[in-house]
Amino acid sequence: MSTAPVWLFDLDDTLHTASAHIFPHINRSMTAYIMQHLAVDEGAANRLRTDYWHRYGATLLGLMRHHGTDPAHFLRETHRFERLHNLVVFDRALRHSLKRLPGRKIVFSNGPSDYAHAVLDIMGLHRAIDGVCAIEQMRLHPKPARRAFHYLMRDHRLHASRCILVEDSLANLKAAKRLGMRTVWISRASGRPPYVDCQLPSVLALPRAMGRLGVSGPAAGA
Repeated sequence: MSTAPVWLFDLDDTLHTASAHIFPHINRSMTAYIMQHLAVDEGAANRLRTDYWHRYGATLLGLMRHHGTDPAHFLRETHRFERLHNLVVFDRALRHSLKRLPGRKIVFSNGPSDYAHAVLDIMGLHRAIDGVCAIEQMRLHPKPARRAFHYLMRDHRLHASRCILVEDSLANLKAAKRLGMRTVWISRASGRPPYVDCQLPSVLALPRAMGRLGVSGPAAGA
């Protein structure tokens, strides 16, 4: 059996900078969706959007629980982009960096599958990525829910001890560490929590940090 690691990559604000343009667009789309389908004004829609996100980890879960919202319709309508390629902010050196990492690479994203694949296409990463686990594959249980990790590991036949989660979210990293995964926090913040094994400013720094994660390869220590 191969001893190479399995790299689990968050998508938004990890492989690309979603907070610049994409997150604001999605937030506006969710608010508009709630206004239209629940017949409330913008202020009430914004409050529901943020309240459900804080309470359930995803606005969609609150809408499903309290309003019977159809998840497929919600995900499709709130992730429509006329010019997505103009909104994706990423470093073109990313593909080369990922290719230097030994082992399988899976995108593990709370976003919908169509959106994840579209972003990967724009970044030219499909040949560097071996699989995608999006919110549909998590059966609508977003990270950091334990069920999200369960479906990922079951569907891709993974062992937690082999996995390295690369994320910008501390909550998701904490959940992964509890399962026995290694963790990489993509952040420039100060103060690394004990459940974070390695903190890096960018995914581009991963090849040079492999030794710190116990991963051997041609790029370790380069």
